Amino acid sequence: MTTPWADWDHVLKVDPDKSLVEGETFEDVCRTGTDAIEIGGTMDVTTEKMRRVIDACRKHDVPLYQEPSNPAVVVEDDALDGYLVPVVMNAGDPFWITGAHKEWVRIGDLDWSRTATEAYVVMNPEASVAEYTDADCDLAADEVAAYATVAERMLGQDIVYVEYSGTLGDPDVVGAAHRAVDDATLFYGGGIGDYDAAYQMGERADTIVVGDLLHDEGVDAVEETVRGVKDAHE
Repeated sequence: MTTPWADWDHVLKVDPDKSLVEGETFEDVCRTGTDAIEIGGTMDVTTEKMRRVIDACRKHDVPLYQEPSNPAVVVEDDALDGYLVPVVMNAGDPFWITGAHKEWVRIGDLDWSRTATEAYVVMNPEASVAEYTDADCDLAADEVAAYATVAERMLGQDIVYVEYSGTLGDPDVVGAAHRAVDDATLFYGGGIGDYDAAYQMGERADTIVVGDLLHDEGVDAVEETVRGVKDAHE
């Protein structure tokens, strides 16, 4: 699989279980300037909800990826540019490291040319993903950096994803993870709600991921974060 994310500054994560702000459409979403749209969520996700977002975005010229939370919600559709599959490095339940992936492989033939993985390090213990995977979130900066190194060097991951999901993370932790990788792309997600937060994390990560902001505040707020990270990378 090619690695287009090496050139991404901004990813917009759309939760198919959540609504857009009243009056806004997916055409508006696709015009925010984001480099890619990732469709995924932790709770109450179904293939029907996934398809609704795919169908709404398919005619717009923005790269579109699915991030499946489990094999049962995977949608096969040519409108998707690919699949980004989480591997939770600090999961307490090994099902979320390799178990779910093994089940996906058993279901049928995967299109490996369009399938890649994201090495998640989950850092907010109150987030649904942390509870879902029983993640050990009590990690110091050097431990997160070590996970990033393991992901890239031992497991060959192209994406390392530091995820604070719902709260703005520690910039020192994100910076340590970034320094620990050479060729992998460092994603950061969590609590980015305005230009300043996007700029701050954009200085420390290759790519920022914005999610809840879209559903809570709308496309104008998302556009601010696009400007923030791109200014940080100039």
